[in-house]
Order: sequence, then structure tokens, then C-alpha cells
Amino acid sequence: MKNSDIADELSSLSKMLDLHNQDAELAKSLSNAAFQIDRYTSEMSTMPRNNIYKLRGITNAIADFIFELLDTNTLNILQHWLQNTPDGILQMMQIKGLGPKKLRIVWKEMNIENPSELLYACNENRLIAYKGFGEKLQQSILDATEFYLNSNGKYMYAKVKYFSDQLLLYFTQLKKWQVSLTGDIRRQSNIIEFVEYVIVGKAESIASNLDAQYFTEINIEDKIILCTSHGIPIKLYCCEANEFGTLVFTTTGSSDFVNDFQNQYSISTCSDEAEIFTSQQLPFISPVIREYTVANTLALPQNNWIQFADIKGIIHNHSTYSDGANTLQEMALACKNSGYAYLVISDHSQYAAYANGLRPERIAEQHKEIEELNKTLTPFKIFKSIECDILPDGNLDYTSEILNSFDVIVASVHSVLNMTEEKAMARLLKAIENPYTNILGHPTGRLLLGRAGYPLDMKKIIDACAANNVVLELNANPRRLDLDWQWLPYAVEKNVLISINPDAHKVEGIADNEYGVYAAQKAGLLASQNLSSFTLQQFEQFIIHQHTKRP
Repeated sequence: MKNSDIADELSSLSKMLDLHNQDAELAKSLSNAAFQIDRYTSEMSTMPRNNIYKLRGITNAIADFIFELLDTNTLNILQHWLQNTPDGILQMMQIKGLGPKKLRIVWKEMNIENPSELLYACNENRLIAYKGFGEKLQQSILDATEFYLNSNGKYMYAKVKYFSDQLLLYFTQLKKWQVSLTGDIRRQSNIIEFVEYVIVGKAESIASNLDAQYFTEINIEDKIILCTSHGIPIKLYCCEANEFGTLVFTTTGSSDFVNDFQNQYSISTCSDEAEIFTSQQLPFISPVIREYTVANTLALPQNNWIQFADIKGIIHNHSTYSDGANTLQEMALACKNSGYAYLVISDHSQYAAYANGLRPERIAEQHKEIEELNKTLTPFKIFKSIECDILPDGNLDYTSEILNSFDVIVASVHSVLNMTEEKAMARLLKAIENPYTNILGHPTGRLLLGRAGYPLDMKKIIDACAANNVVLELNANPRRLDLDWQWLPYAVEKNVLISINPDAHKVEGIADNEYGVYAAQKAGLLASQNLSSFTLQQFEQFIIHQHTKRP
């Protein structure tokens, strides 16, 4: 088990104890331990066990839980409470804003046992009759429940990509079947409902040759619906060899793309998908961009898209100065050793007290360390940056004097997220117009399958970035992927630079840029249109030009 797995299990146990009103002190200790474990840079599985007792936040009882997890991959006490909790209650534990103590009231006092009942109760205005549930909280729970119900059974691309690639190898190498990825996963969609494949053969024959220990057969018709031991749903479209290319084509594109193609061109029966395009004197359209009409798709660049290797520097990262798990030096060495030319360290600003945001004296301390490290790491360079909170009134978090001490300012919203479009627009436009803002971080504040984000008129936001020479971040954390790729063509049209940034809070997070690149490819983004593809010299010139905006 990795540290993150152990932290998840201990956090789940903490919530179960709170839900069942058991041992509040242990629940609190477990929650604190989970937070600390998730920040450790050394894996507990590699540590001598005596050392685990000495770690911060680890009591003897919690150490025993950790040893049980390391030895068995499970926690008996957690399984006990999970088995004594209705499935609907476990589902409601995933609804944002409904903590275990509030959920206990919903369950035990309101007799609500699943998300649908909860949604009905909110619509009936029932929650506000109970202590601690005001009208505002009831509306928040209603919105979060609707979001959960709409998102249930869906997966982030990053969660299933590796699995889908491994399963493709299983089909092609072990089973020797002719097979292709298709559907959302082939288009690199942000959200996946099924991992889909087109496969040559009869459905009954294919199903009978699947290993029962890995797959559970659900349905066989013209396709096979499976569930894996991972819980990820699989869809296999079965066909004859001479139909393979046609079925790959019709199942890959969005319904808009395929319907529009059918209205304008003929789709021939073929074994090779490329024949469909050549027969109509069309260039091969990459699966990644088959989303809208054929005309819109053909208007995008068809090649030379940004690649992972095009990223030259790592922008927007955190260290132990705020809420990161690795030191500034560790983050810098990880970037340098991976072949990057520069690191832009953007720890949280002071308003984000929950994230150990930097007070002025700690900014000075960090800047001094950056200057010392730059002497030893040259030609690699660390740039002084801050992820500066956009305050509720739209101002930035520091005085002009402090803002002037940074090379780059990433301005982001982290608090008071429940805004009307009018308030959100006023807040962000004011920050964009601030002459110190260089990059607008994760512009909508969304978390995929977790939070919809505040409402914005994105065209006006992009227009404002163009007018004020502000870069738009494509936050590559697979839980964000914000700005959404669908807005990239309009940003490019307005000559607004995009910056694919990992928002890394640990060394491993640097690799998340991969998912930002996948998202950018869906919009045909070129490396020249991405700030983090700038060379060190180009990035230094970018900073010089940006500083001309400052008063």
C-alpha cells in the first residue's frame, strides 16, 4: 500500500466512527494522521516499523492499523463499520458538504437513506426544520446531491487510461484478438462512463474466452457489457473483420460528429478506418478531435499538436513553504533531473491560512533560499512566484510592494466559491485587470466529478485576458483540467496564451502535466501557444514584458 492508500483508509475509518457516533477522540486522531501520512515523502511500506511509531500524529493504536493495512491491504474495523452501513448512506458520504456528523442526523433523525431521498427532502424544504440545517446549507446540499447523481458511475480519464491501455495489451497480446480502443477513451475525454473497444469475433465466443476471475459478464447482444474486478465498466463491440474499420469509426466520434459526417459523406464498409477518409478525399481526422461538426473539426490544426516533450518548464507548483509535501530544493531537483529548464514555485498566499499561506516574512525567507539555490543549480532556474488568492472583492492578497517582489503571479479563487455569475464575473474581471496578474489560475474552480465550478461568461473572461495580456491556465491536475479544452480554440483566436501547469503539491504531481497535454490536444493546441513550452530564455523575456504592465 502507498501512503495515499493508507491515508484514504484511515480517513474512511475516521468518518465511519463519526457517522456511527463512536470514539470521537480516535476519529479525530485518525483524521489528523491521514492528513500527515498523505504528506510524507517516504513510503511507509519501506520504513522500519519501529520508525513508524515515531512519526508525527501516529499513536500506538494508529500504528497498529497501519501495520494491518501493510500486511493485509485491509482494515477489519473499517470493514465492520462499512458492513453495518446501508449502501445509500455510503453513497451520501460522497456528497460534498455533507460531513459524517450532519449525515448522521440525516440518517438517524430524518430517516433518509439514499441520495434520491435526500434530493426529494431538500426540494420539500424538510432539512431546515432540523438544528444546524439552515436554508443556505439546504440549498448547498441540494446542489451537491444533484451534481453527485449526475456524475455517479463516471470516471476521470486519468483514473482509467492506464487500465484501458493494459486491457488493450491483454486483448491483443494474450488473446491475439484484433482490437481497437474506441469511444470516449479514444477521444481522450475528461470524463469516461465506459472503457470501450471494437473487437473482431462473435460475442458469445469472445465472452466465453474471458477470464472469469477478472470479468463479470453482464449482457451479451451485438456487444458485451462487462464489469472488471476494479469496478470499471467495459463495453466490447463485436464485428466481422471486414467491418472493423467502419465500427471503429462510428463508435469513436461523438454523436454530433458521426451524424454530421453521415449527412455529408458516405461511410463505406471497410476493415481499415482510414479508408473512410481517403474514399471521400478527406485528410485523416484524429480521433481526439472528433467532437463537433466535420467543418469545425477540420478547422483545427490536424498535426503538430503539443506533445508532452514540448513542456520546457514546470509552472505553478507548491512546496513545504505552504501545503506541499516536498521542499523547494526537492521540487527543483526533480524538475532539473527530469530535463526541465526551470521551475516556477507558486506557494499559497496569506489569505489561504488553511494551506499555510505565506506571510511577508516567510516570502522573504523563501526568496532568499531561491537565490541561493539558483547559484548552485544553474543553468536551471527557479522563479519567484505566488498563487495569490483573488479575494472576495476581486483584489489580490498582498500590497503592491510585496507583489513587486515576485517574478510571476498566478491569481486564483479558493474561497467563497458559491457565487452568482454576476459576483463571479465582477470578482474575476477585477483580478484580470489588476496589472500584477500574469496568469489566471484554474479559472472556473471546478473539480471534475466533485464540484461544478462557479458560473462564468467565459467569452468575456477570455476577452478580458486578451485585453490585459493575462495568460489562462489549463490546470493539468486530472481532477481539474481547468480551463476546459472546449474554450481553448476561442482563447487562441483571441491570441491569449495558455499555460499547461501541474499545480503539483509533491514531486509526483509534476507528471500530471501529461493530462493537461491530452486535454490541450483535443483543441489542437500548438506548443507555440503554450507558455510552459517556452524555453528558459523565452520565459525570461515573457516576464520582462509582463512587468511592463506594473505601475
